[in-house]
Amino acid sequence: MTATQTMPLREGAVRRRFDATQPIFYGFAAILCVLIVLPVYWLFYYSVSDKSGHFTLGNFGRLFSDPTFIDPLITTFILSVSTGLICCVVAAPMGWLVARTDLPGSRLVRHLVTASFVTPPFLGAIAWELLAAPNSGLLNKFYRVVTGAPQDEHLFNIYSFPGLAFVIACYTFPYVFVLVANALDRIPGDLEDASSILGGKTWATARRVTIPLVLPALLAGALVAFLQAMTLFGSPAILALPAGFHTMTTKIWSMFQYPPKPELAAAASLPLLVLTVILLRAEHMILGRRGYSVIGGKSGEPRLIKLGRWRWPALGLCFVVLLNPIVLPYGALLNAALSPVASQPVTFATMTLYNIHWVFFELSTTKIAVWNTIVLGFGTATIGTVLAVVIAYLVTRRVMRGYRVLAFLATAPVAIPGIVLGVGLFLTYTQPPFVLYGTLWILLIAFVTLSLPSAYQQLQSAVRVVHPELEDASRILGATRLRALWQVTAPLLRTSVIATWCFIFVGTIRELSAAIMLFTSETKVISVLIFDLNESGDLAAISVLGIMMLIITFAVVIAINRIPGFGSLRLRNS
Repeated sequence: MTATQTMPLREGAVRRRFDATQPIFYGFAAILCVLIVLPVYWLFYYSVSDKSGHFTLGNFGRLFSDPTFIDPLITTFILSVSTGLICCVVAAPMGWLVARTDLPGSRLVRHLVTASFVTPPFLGAIAWELLAAPNSGLLNKFYRVVTGAPQDEHLFNIYSFPGLAFVIACYTFPYVFVLVANALDRIPGDLEDASSILGGKTWATARRVTIPLVLPALLAGALVAFLQAMTLFGSPAILALPAGFHTMTTKIWSMFQYPPKPELAAAASLPLLVLTVILLRAEHMILGRRGYSVIGGKSGEPRLIKLGRWRWPALGLCFVVLLNPIVLPYGALLNAALSPVASQPVTFATMTLYNIHWVFFELSTTKIAVWNTIVLGFGTATIGTVLAVVIAYLVTRRVMRGYRVLAFLATAPVAIPGIVLGVGLFLTYTQPPFVLYGTLWILLIAFVTLSLPSAYQQLQSAVRVVHPELEDASRILGATRLRALWQVTAPLLRTSVIATWCFIFVGTIRELSAAIMLFTSETKVISVLIFDLNESGDLAAISVLGIMMLIITFAVVIAINRIPGFGSLRLRNS
């Protein structure tokens, strides 16, 4: 038999071979739909149902008429506006100093802002408890020693509305800083040079050229800060509840205390969800309309403004700002971890390792929390990365019908606050046929869902860089799409895939908002254990666990930044 006679047989064998590509791709699409649609559906269902399962709008009526619900709503709005204003006032000048002036140490300032970026806000709130609690806070004790003030007098009270706004702003202003600094970095120097040629002074150029160009980024940053303050759970739970007031997130959480009120919790979650969607859409519209075009060649580098004698005072001002989210909190945690009494300053004579020994060898819940966190971190990072790679590939290459729907679903969780997702998953998986409450599976689903938008967006950008001709060549040689993705595209995405895996891992170990709604005694993670220990007042143990969390986080961040070609870590909200 000749070669030409055997060719049809080989082609027929190839045609008869089962190709699992399409079923697998549709399976990934189905998983995505289940992750997003089910919790939102049950959230809506419970919000319009009474205890008997009948349709009603009474839950919303009670929500908007009962003062116990109205007060948290108003408080949350005022808190979010206050935080947004504080972040803009602090971050915009810092961004300008770093991006457009000859500020010494500007690179160090950027790195320190990144450090405040990766610090979990709830851990920062606990650190400020150590610093500014009215009676036991280290700063208040120092104030009384220096001034001789009586024991019942204090300079700071972190258990107050201003204290809560201050702490949230400490860990939210980096979002505004990054947006403003990046916008300033992208403004061509040609535009400002043209203003100078026409006689514009430095401040006139800034007012008429630079500020209008950066204003959209500043407004978008204000919206992000507003959104972060509105959806945070940890900081309000730690600081607002002892002060005697609720925000919407803590109010939703309280509805699951005995006796539970799932219908009211679902009704309270929906306005938070809707408002989040509106704010994110507004941010997208603002950033989508920003920009400028330069005609006629390559634009010049941004023109740095000479600060002259103000260089070092400006740098000092930046470091004073960075004391609040980094230096003082980290110092307070380290002091509490090594001190016999968390609220007492440690000295070489009193320094002890007992707290570290007690946490890791005597506290029974530590081992299970660390083990659960590691398992969930690795599981979430692996599953989330694989899911994001496949979905990004399907959308970018338009492999299947409905790819636009997949793109929408992959980015939709960014509009779902963690506490709202936790409520939705609780309502979904505490009833047949999927009873997952009390297992690590429900936490895994929550963490994968929350991490998906940022992972998808990062990998989608990476897939676009890989030219489809490489995959086409593989398919011409007989490979299926799935095999081409596995053997051609995925290896080319190796750097982005590793970075995304690390990014998801970091987000998982610091997640609290969703975990606080879904944990049981056997499924605690480190963030929940820290929250529980705070309620019992064991600040020394919290400090040890918090420092361990920070060490892991910074180790992963440093590892990511050492990946060739990746650059600096880009973080979201969570």
